[in-house]
Amino acid sequence: MNTIKGSCLCGGIHYSSHLAPLTTAVCHCSDCQKQSGSAFSVNVLVPAEGFLVEGASLGCYAKPGGSGLPVKRYFCTSCGSALYSEVAAMPGVMAVKAGTLAQPASATPKLHLWCASAQPWVAIDRALPCFEQAPTE
Repeated sequence: MNTIKGSCLCGGIHYSSHLAPLTTAVCHCSDCQKQSGSAFSVNVLVPAEGFLVEGASLGCYAKPGGSGLPVKRYFCTSCGSALYSEVAAMPGVMAVKAGTLAQPASATPKLHLWCASAQPWVAIDRALPCFEQAPTE
């Protein structure tokens, strides 16, 4: 996967990046659980520099993350799709929700974050790097 493209459920917002993704992470934090309405969120991390968003109905909700720094979560105000996040603790990186990709099958997870918050019934692939919270480096 060298570039990414995706959209919200209603098609009102489209995004793309011409830069290759950095990695794909599964986040088990309680905020991602709430935002996704599921047990975790799969996020493709891409450089902010090449990330382009088009559409008029983009909303944002911000609150402190586990680091105490803000996490801005962007969504479509028409259909409610969670699209991507900006995490102040990871400057220059966008966390794109893998389910919104045009080709979501290309987003194979490479690591797990916030495993301490994972639901007990979720099977975590321990062959991948797993962090009880977020990595500090």
